[in-house]
Amino acid sequence: MLCALQLNFAAREVAIKLVYYGPALSGKTTNLKALHELTKADSRGRLMTLETKDDRTLFFDMLPLVFKADTEGGAMNLRVKVFTVPGQVVHASTRRLVLQGADGVAFIADSQIAETENNAASFLDLRTNLKELGRSMRDVPLVIQFNKRDLPNVRSDAEIDDLARRGKEPVFKASAVHGQGVMESFFGLLDRAWRKLDVEHDLRQKLGIEPDDFLAKAAASLGYPGRARELCSAYVGGRKVGA
Repeated sequence: MLCALQLNFAAREVAIKLVYYGPALSGKTTNLKALHELTKADSRGRLMTLETKDDRTLFFDMLPLVFKADTEGGAMNLRVKVFTVPGQVVHASTRRLVLQGADGVAFIADSQIAETENNAASFLDLRTNLKELGRSMRDVPLVIQFNKRDLPNVRSDAEIDDLARRGKEPVFKASAVHGQGVMESFFGLLDRAWRKLDVEHDLRQKLGIEPDDFLAKAAASLGYPGRARELCSAYVGGRKVGA
């Protein structure tokens, strides 16, 4: 199974790759910009953006978040690299390239009723690209965010709740342009990704840190002390990792 997790035990460093996926203009780049603004300055790197003249992300955004956690074996450095993919149909090969090695995926859907078909097509595209990479939706930690909840003519809360109950992925509601639901979606994905990696690589034994402790330290380092569980649990539907 391909994943981007990088472990350097000598330096006690861990690197994780998270990818924000979804149709064009659903708010993937807006999520990363908000994530950059909502985290502590000393925990974030430079937000790199490549855009076309019509203001759509052409290749990817990369936002490295870095924090240190004191564990039984000493300090551990964690680097989380967050990427977005271009949503336009013509950039299918670029999406697959950015998706390669992802430790977790946030699917950013557009809540507007008129975008329902585009959401479905993009979700199918995600499934197809994972298959091309030798992976499946079952083995990749995934959260879904319904963005643009602040706009008129959006799918109702009741409809989204019903969709969430019928799926296994946790669903977050957001208005990324206002910073709402951004940290919740991020911590929800980080939690699921770390727990999956812990199962596969026995991180609690190798690094001396429990998943809940990891999440708490991540939240504190990024500027949200004491709110880790509150943030990552702010979803509807979904099942626990491994369920």
